[in-house]
Amino acid sequence: MRTGNHERRRMTLPRASLYGFILLAVASWGFIVFGDGDGFRGLFAPGAWGNGVRFLESLLGLDSDGTPAYLQGSRWLETGRLAAETLAMSLLAIGIAGVGAFATLLMAARNVSDGTLGGRPSNIGRAAYHLTRGSYTFSRGVPELVLAMIIVFFLSPGILPGAVALGLHNYGIVGKLTAEVVENLDPAPARALRASGAGNMQVLLYAILPQAIPQFITYLLYRWEVIIRTTVVVGFVSAGGLGREFTLRLSWFHYTDVTLLIIWYLLLVAGVDLLSAFMRRAARAE
Repeated sequence: MRTGNHERRRMTLPRASLYGFILLAVASWGFIVFGDGDGFRGLFAPGAWGNGVRFLESLLGLDSDGTPAYLQGSRWLETGRLAAETLAMSLLAIGIAGVGAFATLLMAARNVSDGTLGGRPSNIGRAAYHLTRGSYTFSRGVPELVLAMIIVFFLSPGILPGAVALGLHNYGIVGKLTAEVVENLDPAPARALRASGAGNMQVLLYAILPQAIPQFITYLLYRWEVIIRTTVVVGFVSAGGLGREFTLRLSWFHYTDVTLLIIWYLLLVAGVDLLSAFMRRAARAE
C-alpha cells in the first residue's frame, strides 16, 4: 500500500510543469501587486480614472466645438477606402499563407516522408520533412510586426508589405496544423490504393486530400479571422490600411478620427467573423 501511495506522489514532468506554472503565476501577480513600479496600484491612482474619462470624451468629441469625424459622411467615405484596403490586405495574406501551406503540407507530414501512407521512405523525403518543418517554425516564430518592418524596406509602403508579412507568418501556422492533420489520417485508403497500383498523384487526389481539405479550409478561415485583427498592427509600420491611418490620427491628436477608424475596424472584424463562420459551416456540410 505504501508503494502505491509513493508511486502516486512521484514527481512527473506534467506535475512538475503544473507546479512550476503555479509558482510563476503567483510570483507574477506578487510582482504586479507589490512591485516598486506602478503595477496594479496604478489603477487606483488619483488621476488614472480622470485621465481615462477625459480621453473618452476626446474620442467622442465632447471636448470640441466641431462636428466629430464619425458624424461626417465625407470622412466615412475616405476611411471606407482604407477599410477596403485592409480587407484586401487580409485576403492577400491568407492567400499567400494558404498557397504556401497547401504546396508543402505533404512534405511536412511525417507519415508521408517515412512511408506510413504506403509510399517508399527515402532520404530525400526525410530531408524535405525537416526543411519544411524548419520553415514552419521560423515563419511562425517571427512576429508579423517584425516581418513587416523588414519587408517595408524592400517594398514601397502600402498593403503589399503588410500582406506579405502576415502571409509569411501564417504560412507556418496553417502549414503546421494541416501537416498534423495529414499525420493523423487513416492510412487504410492510401495503402489500399498503393496495393492496387495507384501512383502518387492518385493517392494524393483520392486518399489524402478528401480527408485533409475540410480541416485545411477550417484552419485557413480561422486564421483569416486572426489576420483581419492583426492588420491594424502591421499598419503601424506604414504597411497601409486602417492601421497606418490610425497611427497618424493618434499622433495628430485627431481623436474623433480615431473613433471612426475603430468603428470601421470593428465592422470589418464582425463581417469577417460572420462570413468565416458561414463558410466553415458550408465546408462541414460538404
